[in-house]
Amino acid sequence: MKKILILVLFSAFLFSCKNDNKVEKVERAFYYWKSNNWNISQAEDSIVTNLGIKKLYIKFFEVDHSDAMGNFPISKTQLYSYRQDSLNIVPTVYLKNSVFLKSTKGSLDTLADNVNFLIEKYAKEKFRNHLAPSEYQMDCDWTMKSKDNYFYFLKKLKEVSKKEISCTLRLYPYKYPDKMGIPPVDKVTLMCYNLLNPLQNHSKNSILDLEELESYLDVENNYPKHIDIALPIYSWMQVYQNEQFSNVIYTDNKKVKAILKEVKPFWYSVIKDTVVNETYLRIGDKVKFEETDANKIKQTIQLLRKYVKLDKKTTISLYHLDEQQLSNYSHEELSSFYSDFSK
Repeated sequence: MKKILILVLFSAFLFSCKNDNKVEKVERAFYYWKSNNWNISQAEDSIVTNLGIKKLYIKFFEVDHSDAMGNFPISKTQLYSYRQDSLNIVPTVYLKNSVFLKSTKGSLDTLADNVNFLIEKYAKEKFRNHLAPSEYQMDCDWTMKSKDNYFYFLKKLKEVSKKEISCTLRLYPYKYPDKMGIPPVDKVTLMCYNLLNPLQNHSKNSILDLEELESYLDVENNYPKHIDIALPIYSWMQVYQNEQFSNVIYTDNKKVKAILKEVKPFWYSVIKDTVVNETYLRIGDKVKFEETDANKIKQTIQLLRKYVKLDKKTTISLYHLDEQQLSNYSHEELSSFYSDFSK
């Protein structure tokens, strides 16, 4: 009888631990990562409305570096006047790691001023009602060599902007904070995808491999920052022509599979000459096709709830808002990617 009581109490303890990691208030979000002449389509707008999305992380621009020009903005968004009456729009900037490998402290002071200026400029010019965001998010895949400069930049941006500053967090710095440092920001968004180098891991899904993911999430100590979550809902093809890597195509899974013949897991051969997203594919071209599906994302959520300490209010983002990619999921599946954190 005593053994039964102990088992019951132990089971209750495990159940309570899981419930302790339940997110009571999920803020539903998307990333919008398109540049140049793209704009949010009517279908994408309907998805935002029907899913009850409250936040959009919009890439305003990227920052690159060259020896001749120094640090300069590229890939600016052309998104204009997107409704913001019911949405919290977070300007997001992608900064290449080379920026912080080659910058001096003085140039980083200038960079912080320029990033803040450009965000404010685009917010006023492109969004009605003179968008006044309360948060900026910086996206950089920093390294041990660049972390000091990147962290210095984040501090300076906080000083000049007077905004809440968040940044993206890859899985490697999440697992090894002693080595990679803790960014001086108000909160981080854990990016649960792109776990492997796609050109070096030919037998695994580089977007989302659950075994690889678990190895990064299983850590001894909780990360010392508020953690939001970003999940992948995209698929892509790595195209090889004449046995050489050519490019990556984001695509509609159902349409592209009609012109592919599976050779081995993840690998296909093109069986019909065709054009996919402005890329001409020829018969015999090799393709590594990597995709995510609802089942894999739900398993990812289970791992996150098992290993990552989530606060009662957490932003869950899907990457990214794209009509073609979203067509691979039903409304119910997309909605469950948010609601599963609260069950």
